[in-house]
Amino acid sequence: MKKYKTVKVAEKELEDLIRQGSDLIEEGLVYIDHQRITDRGPLDILFVDSAKALVVAELKIVEDDTMLVQGIDYYDYVSRNIEALARVYKEFDVDPRQSVRLFLIASSFSVSLLNRCKWIDIPISLFTHKCIQFEDSEEIIPILSEVTIPSLPEAPEVHSIEDRLNYITNPDVRRTVEEFLSEIKSWDEARILFEPTKDSISLKISGRVFSYIHPRRKHFLVATYDNEGKWTGFPINQEEDLESVRVLLKSNIERLG
Repeated sequence: MKKYKTVKVAEKELEDLIRQGSDLIEEGLVYIDHQRITDRGPLDILFVDSAKALVVAELKIVEDDTMLVQGIDYYDYVSRNIEALARVYKEFDVDPRQSVRLFLIASSFSVSLLNRCKWIDIPISLFTHKCIQFEDSEEIIPILSEVTIPSLPEAPEVHSIEDRLNYITNPDVRRTVEEFLSEIKSWDEARILFEPTKDSISLKISGRVFSYIHPRRKHFLVATYDNEGKWTGFPINQEEDLESVRVLLKSNIERLG
């Protein structure tokens, strides 16, 4: 394997290397123009991709968080003028119906910039660069690597007791559950709390779970500790099935409360 060294280049030299080796960034990427004057200053490089979408590229030789705002400014300019630019660069067969893309190319990216990018709803890609030179050559070769932008956090699931009760399709069963919950709450209004979970209703006394209500389509389960202290599910199909469960719940409330 040939020996090589990493070399530093000026931004103008990096720009020349990038536009001459656009295929190093993405297959089918074609250079169109550079330093095009916009109402926000000169745009570093303009490409067209294999789907004929315009690509705005903002370059920095060092890590620089300001490049994100600069890139968005140029992205805005190109997006607002895309039909005119498609005519100006008609030999590249630009498709103005395609969404403009934004490339940020720098030596590295801060955690802050990466986190900001995940909230930006435009097609954006990040690439780090370094330039190498083999010991027996004067040629400088840019090496580019795409950086993954963090994913957006998943929205937390918000549950409600109403949602859990809506799972029951039998109106009589639903009414029984609602009346049973009201009855349990009346045993100790101050300390008994109901909380919905993903598929059940948690019943707590002073912050400690003493039972779960598991709704089913045409019945429900009451899970609690039995007389031997074993966690057990009791299917409730009719009002009479609640008689023994009431005794257990009151006993467990007294024990845990």
